Formats: sequence, C-alpha cells, structure tokens
Amino acid sequence: MYRSQKLALHYFAAAVIFFGVMTLFGLLSALYYLYPSMLFHTFDFQMSKIMHIDTLVIWLLMGMLGAVYWFLPKELGREVKGIWLAEILFWVFCAAVVVVALVFLFVQYGSSDQFSMWFINQGRKYVEAPRWAAIGIVIVMLVFAYNVIGTAIATRRMTGILWVLCIDLVPLCLVYLDAFPQFTNMSVDLYWWWWLVHMWVEGTWEVLIGCIMAWMLMEVAGTSRRIVETWLYIEVMLVLGAGILGLGHHYFWIGTPQYWLSIGGFFSALEPLPLLGMVVHAIYDAGTHHLKTTNQPGFYWITAEAFGNFIGAGVWGFMMTLPQINLFSHGTQWTVSHGHFAFWGAYACGVIAVLYVAKQKTSGIDYLSGRAWKWGFGLLNFGMLGMVMGLLLAGMAQAFYGRAMGGSTLMAFTQSSENPWFVSGMWARTGFGVVFALGYIVLVYDLVTATRRMPKAVAPPEPA
Repeated sequence: MYRSQKLALHYFAAAVIFFGVMTLFGLLSALYYLYPSMLFHTFDFQMSKIMHIDTLVIWLLMGMLGAVYWFLPKELGREVKGIWLAEILFWVFCAAVVVVALVFLFVQYGSSDQFSMWFINQGRKYVEAPRWAAIGIVIVMLVFAYNVIGTAIATRRMTGILWVLCIDLVPLCLVYLDAFPQFTNMSVDLYWWWWLVHMWVEGTWEVLIGCIMAWMLMEVAGTSRRIVETWLYIEVMLVLGAGILGLGHHYFWIGTPQYWLSIGGFFSALEPLPLLGMVVHAIYDAGTHHLKTTNQPGFYWITAEAFGNFIGAGVWGFMMTLPQINLFSHGTQWTVSHGHFAFWGAYACGVIAVLYVAKQKTSGIDYLSGRAWKWGFGLLNFGMLGMVMGLLLAGMAQAFYGRAMGGSTLMAFTQSSENPWFVSGMWARTGFGVVFALGYIVLVYDLVTATRRMPKAVAPPEPA
C-alpha cells in the first residue's frame, strides 16, 4: 500500500474510536431527559451534549480525510505529496482532540473571559473547542488541502472528481474561519455562525462526501467515471446555488428580511438530490450489465447513504424548515430528529462504506460478505430510525403543546416537557439508542474479525 493509504487506516481507526465515544455520550444525553437531576453539578447535561456533538463532527471529519488519503493515490497513480507532514499532523490532531475532551470532562467551563475562550470553551454550539484547538483544525485542513492540490499539480493530470475536490477545499478551509469572530450582537453572531454550520458542514462536506462516493461507486459497483462526474458537477451547481440560498432557512428568526422565509424554505430541500441521483443512476446502469459487486457491505452502506441523505437531510429538512412549520418546530426535538437523520444519512453511512472497502483491500479477501455485517447494518439503521421517530414524536408534542397551544412561554415549555407524548418519545429514543449501540459493537466486531472468518484471495502459481 501507499504511505497515504496506511495513514488512512490510522484515520479510520481513530474515527471508529470516536464513533464509539459519540455513541456513549449520546446514550448519556438521552438519559438526562428521563432523569433530569442525574449527575447534577458533577457532569451536567450541557457537557454531555457537547461531547456527543463534537465527537460526531470529529469522527466524521477524520473518516472523510482518511477516505481521501485512501483513494487519492489510486486516482493519480502516485504517492501523496507531503505525506510526511500529514502523518505528523495526524498524531497532533488526535492528541489535541484527547486534550480538549479531557478539559470538557474535568474542567468543563470557566469564567467569561479570554482565558476561557482560548483554553477551556468558546461557548458556541458545534465549535465549543477552545481557540487553540480551532487553530489546530485550520492547520490540519490547510495541510490536507496542500496534500491534495500539491499532488494534483505534481502529477499534472486532473480528473473531474479531482477538480471538484480541489475547488471544494478552498471553502472547506475558509468557511471554518467563521468559528473565530467574537461578535457582541447576537443576531450578527448567529448570522455568521450559521454560515459555519450550514456551508461548512452542510455545504463543503456535501461536496467532499460526493467525491468520496464517486470513488466508492467506481470501486464497488464498477460505475463509469462519466456517470459519477456528471452528477458531481450537478452537485456543485446546486451547492453554489441552492446551498447558499437554502442557508436562508436558518435566518428566519434572527432579524433578517422577510424574503428569506420563502427562499430558504424552498431551496434548502434541493441539496441532497445529486447524491441520490448519482447512486440511483449507478445502480440502474449496473443493472444493464448485471451488477456483480465483490463488497456486499460496502454496496449496501452506499445505498443507505444515498437514501438516508435524501430522506434525512432532504425530506426531514424540508418538512421542518418551511416557515409555517419552523415557527413551531424550531429548537424542539423535531429539529434534533432531523439532525440525527441528516448526519447519519449524509455522512456516517458513507464513511462506514469506505471502512469496508479498506477492510477488503488490507485483508486480501476476494468477496467480502458474511452475516455479522448484516446484523451491524440492521441494528445501526433500525436503531437510528427508531431514535428519529421517537425524537419526532417528542418534538411534535413540544410544537403542539408548548408552542402552538402554550404560546412559547417558559411554563408552556416546562409543561410540554412533562407531556406523556414527549416522555414516550424520550423513552423510545433511549431504547433505540441502546439498539444503535449494539449495532456499533457488532460493526466493530465485524471489522476486526472479518479476516479470520472469510477465505483470502488465492495467489496465482509462480511461472515456470
């Protein structure tokens, strides 16, 4: 293997570990809704939620970086430029994440001053990591961009996928800079913060995972480059157009002009369509020559990625971002339902698919299948769907009883949180969270033991 592919394996291992940490704190966060006084003044809900969300972002980011380091040398037929620098920064990245996690666990929060901003907690959702860690993430992304763009320039050969990836790396690095400003005006702060959340996580990440899925479809399903690159171009156009306009669905209630209500509500539903179209087109095209994949779990996870992205990010997002609905759903568990479904469908399933491609390559297995991966696939997706529906039930109870009927008062919020429908939804969320955690355990078991349970490729006889 190339050195960059060996580095990718390190990224995959770290991603799987942080995936487990995310799941653990997700279960803990769910329990707080059922037992609000649990660990009071020892480890409060806010810190558990921070650990859950921040490790979500980190493990997905690591998985996607690893996927690019895995496929890039194969795409260009050469080692990645400056790979030694990427190898060093991987360990720095991991060490920084561990330090930040320890601070969140044991220090938790500090005074409202610059010291806390730099070394404890920035206090902004999704980017709570202290300032020094945020600078570290920028450095990691800049080195990643140098590795990709530098390799393309050195090779002097650009493919359509690589063009899209290189262009995407510019906003991927720049948009994260929105994590640094300190605005005293709440509307201004939220305005630019939504650019970070939407255009970094929901915009540049969408294009990045699209490039990865294009490589995956060519690898697993034998899809022609013409098909995947065509859909990638469509995705870029929609992200530049519908993505930026769809950002308006975050502007509804922060003092921006009223025209953002209709613009944001309509265009925010269009972004997931290209990835779905790419996979559906690939499956249809493969059907004409009898699809024969040698990596069953990889193919199934790709399919789950496409439809999960369309339903979770597209349908679920459109359902709650229409202004007439968002007036009541914003900030409820309805939003959380969409968030879980969207992140799982848009990114997590794709990263897991890449794990199985790497597993097949490193173990030398001719045909990757078996039963364990099916149990992991079923438990993870069944657990996620159950959590999504439980959260939707709880969110609708909040929207109806706390917002529409209660008038959004503090007392209405409290009463809706005690409503039987809300409580039932939280119990469902916790129960299906346990199912999801079991799926994670089976996934790890399958990835670790697949080599021992399947026959390896048989080497051809040596010529006489």
